[in-house]
Amino acid sequence: MEREAVLVGIDVGTTKVVALIGEVGRDGGVTIIGKGTVPASGLRKGVVVNIDQTVHSITAAVEKAERHSGWKIDRAFVSVGGQHVDGLNSPGQVAVAGPRREVTQEDVNRSIEVARAVSIPSTREVLHVVPRGYTVDGQEGVMNPLGMSAVRLEVETHIVTASATAVQNLTKCVTAAGVKIDELVAGGLASAEAVLSPTERDLGVAVADIGAGTTELTLFADGSPFHTAVLPVGGANVTNDIAIGLKTSLQVAESLKIDHGTCDVAGLDPDEVISVTVLGDEAGRTVERMEVCRIIEARMRETYEMLRTEILAAAPGMLPAGLVLTGGGAQLGGAAALGREILEMPVRVAAATEVGGLVDGILEPPYSTAIGLLLWGARHLGAADLTTYESAPAGGLVGRIRGALRSVFP
Repeated sequence: MEREAVLVGIDVGTTKVVALIGEVGRDGGVTIIGKGTVPASGLRKGVVVNIDQTVHSITAAVEKAERHSGWKIDRAFVSVGGQHVDGLNSPGQVAVAGPRREVTQEDVNRSIEVARAVSIPSTREVLHVVPRGYTVDGQEGVMNPLGMSAVRLEVETHIVTASATAVQNLTKCVTAAGVKIDELVAGGLASAEAVLSPTERDLGVAVADIGAGTTELTLFADGSPFHTAVLPVGGANVTNDIAIGLKTSLQVAESLKIDHGTCDVAGLDPDEVISVTVLGDEAGRTVERMEVCRIIEARMRETYEMLRTEILAAAPGMLPAGLVLTGGGAQLGGAAALGREILEMPVRVAAATEVGGLVDGILEPPYSTAIGLLLWGARHLGAADLTTYESAPAGGLVGRIRGALRSVFP
């Protein structure tokens, strides 16, 4: 594959930080050449609550990816999560300039700037202004108006905003780790980049990334996002419920959830028991697996009810492609079946597939956001940006060999 650029994605999550290094080919394909995953500390529900701990986690993930790849990370696309992330739709309208009355890139940019000028509180920061479609002299549904004859150009945009202080704290942490930020990307949009097909985007689909602290929901129709929301529930809530219900530690509860958990209570053997270490009792005790899974099913049912309320308020009957689940919480057995029962729409669990290279262990739902950051970067990479992303090989023998080989065989 002829290399066009080297990109980096850093997913700063509630329980883990993932750094991925990927090569982008001339065909736009992404090949993973380095990865680093470390447990996160200093974050709560996707938001930085301890800068020093967060910097340490990001630095550790970056160093691990650098050692793995032989490349030095100096800039990256970084995910933004947390309940403070929100979206709204805003139109923009301009008169087409120029004697020939043909829509130019300048006209398109002006219409987007008008849409962006919507009143947003000073405590919010704009992350994305995504054009959803254009109207040319009353003709709706235009996806690319460049070169069209027109008097008036209208654009409908989806604007994603986030808390300014939360963004500033995250930026401080990434910068302190020695990494410049190419772009801050809403986690839900990054995940969607990795798991949705073009057909699903066109038909109308919801993607829910169930992380540890939050669930990021993004709705698409006609190929673009039109609703963004973040729910304050995630996999950690399931773990907490198990710990409280069984009077055990969070570590034991997490193991029970991963090893024995499922949302499909009906398919369980009522006589199956498992051993549990109980707080204050070294001997422990045995509990029915059914009891554990009822706790899981109850919390996941509540999560789906919240998703259902959000979806019905934003897009009743507009999502024929249903819901796509990703993130760590989507790995629970029976998650899709329970979702279909409550939401009454198609539900599937998905992970990224459109990448190659060192993909062992990362083509799974928990890594959708990190891979999506690379795909986002590759899709938005313009010809003028190529030299910006020609990262230098890291020091050491592996880096020097890799750099020498690539100088001969690009």
